[in-house]
Amino acid sequence: MTPDESAREERVGGVYAFAAYFLWGFLPLYFLMLAPVGPWEIVVWRILFSLLFCAVLLTVTRTWGKLFAILRDRRLVFWTVIAGLLIYVNWQVFLIGILTGHVIEGSLGYFINPIVTVLLGVLVLGERLRPAQWVAIAIAGVAVLVIVVAYGSFPWIALTLAASFGLYGLVKKQIGPRVDAISGLTLESLWLTPIAIGQLIVVASTTGLVWGTQGAWHTALVPMAGIVTAVPLLLFAAGARRAPLTVIGLLQFVAPILQFLTGWWLLHEPMPLERWIGFGLVWLALVILSVDSLRHARRSRAASDVSDLV
Repeated sequence: MTPDESAREERVGGVYAFAAYFLWGFLPLYFLMLAPVGPWEIVVWRILFSLLFCAVLLTVTRTWGKLFAILRDRRLVFWTVIAGLLIYVNWQVFLIGILTGHVIEGSLGYFINPIVTVLLGVLVLGERLRPAQWVAIAIAGVAVLVIVVAYGSFPWIALTLAASFGLYGLVKKQIGPRVDAISGLTLESLWLTPIAIGQLIVVASTTGLVWGTQGAWHTALVPMAGIVTAVPLLLFAAGARRAPLTVIGLLQFVAPILQFLTGWWLLHEPMPLERWIGFGLVWLALVILSVDSLRHARRSRAASDVSDLV
């Protein structure tokens, strides 16, 4: 591949990744349109229709063979089960946050996520942190304390989202490129199907199912949960293969920024001074983390260029 072709691929990858994060940023608005369906019922349909949509994609792309090859590897199957359980927790808590008026807190979770990812690298993978990364983690810790003490509430939604998605990313790293995006989401949805069916029975026998009782338009919106789940994941996978890691790292803030603006500007969720201070500290930590990441990437690239010359 020529340098021009490589640069073009990177630009295309950046567009794909931006599109994925942009769509993720507006997910709260889509799920709010599904009201009065509750978060427990929505997760059921999200799992089942994701599985159906992925099955259609596998058929259209003729990639069932890849799926069956993964099923023959017990280690990969184990990791896809763990990934499925983690994404279930993430989806469920995310929907509880959206549908109970905590969109802003949900955005905080995805702002914190890069810091959690760095911390998991130390605790699980034994990676060594640079000083700036330690500073960013310390500031983020202070931010959580400010929100807990000054604002008077424990941000369990934000912390659960950050932890579950951070661990999900760690599992995906263990799986690596051996599991493509479509096969991965298919298997994760498949392993969650028994949970979804059990949850469906519980919802039906307690509060009752809402889907199909709110008119044709609303009924048509619910099955789209599979599409809005799969499409951003596929765009992200396409972007991650092409764009540099530093570009992906910076673009990941698009989604929580849009979610924050949705909660604050469109849904008018409260943002008292204490919460602004907490968020401000998180944003400061992310600036430090991003600047350090860019500097490290440039130094690594420069060192690589020098070694190539030698």
